[in-house]
Order: sequence, then structure tokens, then C-alpha cells
Amino acid sequence: MSLDTLIITDVAPRDGLQNQQIPVSTSAKLRLIQLLHEAGVTSIEATSFVSPKAVPQMADATELMGEINRHLPHLRASALIPNRKGLERAHAAGAREVAVVLSATQTMNQKNINMDLVTATKICEETLHAAQALGLRTRAYVAVAFDCPFEGPTNLDTVVALAERMHQAGAEEIVIADTIGSASPGMVKNHFERLASVLPIKKLAAHFHDTRGMATANAWAAIQAGVRRFDASAGGIGGCPFAPGAAGNAATEDLVLMAERSGLTTDISLPGLLKAVDYAESQLGRTLGGRSIAWLRRQYAADKTAS
Repeated sequence: MSLDTLIITDVAPRDGLQNQQIPVSTSAKLRLIQLLHEAGVTSIEATSFVSPKAVPQMADATELMGEINRHLPHLRASALIPNRKGLERAHAAGAREVAVVLSATQTMNQKNINMDLVTATKICEETLHAAQALGLRTRAYVAVAFDCPFEGPTNLDTVVALAERMHQAGAEEIVIADTIGSASPGMVKNHFERLASVLPIKKLAAHFHDTRGMATANAWAAIQAGVRRFDASAGGIGGCPFAPGAAGNAATEDLVLMAERSGLTTDISLPGLLKAVDYAESQLGRTLGGRSIAWLRRQYAADKTAS
């Protein structure tokens, strides 16, 4: 991976849609994924193999993964899994990459998965080992890495220790998640500098939410600290159902625009992303888009007129 290239995993189909009140069909999810792929997105978090009762929007995970493998066999499509049972379901459905989520506080783990931190850490480690034994690629999230909606500021030493545990368990990518969107650029710089002192920077990724309007600024701070892997969501769709106050994710189009204007590459087409955002709007029945969406629409409308 070149130092001037960002690797973006679009999480709109999973993290974006999981908390939406309007049901989205499997065919519509597949079409959104196809549009993102056509725009140049090569890594997409497609679904999660969690309890359909807890997250009804993800009830079609098995069907969707089958459709992705049928229509987009070369796409790097990952699935979130909570435990070994989720892993078994994901593997049976044909998933080639899975991600575990470990919250960095006691209360968030209890609210999210009804486990204490020690147990949750052990389950994630066991699940990562089992996934690797099956030949699957692996990611590990360290959630609420900056602040917890229940406990307040998260201890950075804990975040570093958990990230190290996930690295030792074999996670190929460790995603540091600002789950409720409370981070600021200074905090991001401090976190990633500490993390990079004990872990390979090429394995670290950042996952930001835009609750306080600082997702893009936080992404830039992470870039300055050496991070080149990011999660983002087309149209800024998102919000964790287990984290009160969490707003939408960092918008993929904002991150791509920032990269282009800063001498970095993503190989993702902004007009292509706009098509994906338009499609998502048609399915969710509401206006979507990151901070740059109005300018992007004017810009590319002007380009069409000029041509």
C-alpha cells in the first residue's frame, strides 16, 4: 500500500443500514453494493450475522452474502460477527472476511452483547483464531475508543491494551472506532501516535462518526499520524443502535474529496459515489449526504452542462 493511497471500506450496507427504520430489501442492498463497487470501492462491509431480533435489518445476511458471491465474486466483502455462532453462519454463507467488535468499556459490552470486558475479549480472541483456521480474512474493531455513552472518556491505556490483544490474536486489520462521534483531531492524533508506538501503523484503521461535525477533520488527523485505512459510509448513513446519541458515519464522499484535494488517491469516483447516494436516498426516502454533498452535486451538474 502506497503512502499516498487511502484504503476505504464502505460500511453503508452494514453500519449504515442497521439502524434504519425503513426495511431495505436484499435486492436493494445488493444494488447499493454494486453501485459502490462500480464507483471504485473495493472493500465493503456488507452485512452482519447477528440476532435478527436484535438487528432486524440484517436478517437477510445469508441471502445477501450468497448474492454478493454470485454477482461480485472479486469484491472484498466483509461481515460483522459477534461470536463463534455468527462465524459459523458467516462461513456457511460464503463470507471470506469477518470482523469482530470489542467495546473498550464494561458497560458498553454489557449493553451491546451482555458480557463483561474480560469475557468479551476472550470471545473475540477465540473467534479470530477460529476464523483464521477456516482461512478467512479478519478485522477487529475496538469500539468506543474515545468516549463511551455510558461511562464517559475511555481510558487510552485500555484501548491500546485491547488493540494489542486483537493484534496478537491475529486480526489483520484493527479498527479504532469513535462510535459516538465525540473525538476531536487532537484526541485522534494522540490515540494513533500511542497505538503506532506498539502496533504496525499499516494494520490500524479509523472509523469515525460525524455527531459533532468533525469526522473529516478527525480523518485528516489520523492521516497525519500515518493511518491509511478508513471506514466510511456513502451519504453518511449510519448510527449504532446500541450507542445513544451516535449520528451517521463519516461520509465516503467527504473523505474521497478531502483525499483528492490533499494529494492522496483512493481510486474511487465521486460521480459514482453520488449515484450510490442517490440510490440510497430512493430506498430510505430521505435526503442523505456528507458535508460536501451540496457542492458535489453542483460541481458535477456543472461538469455535465459544460460537456
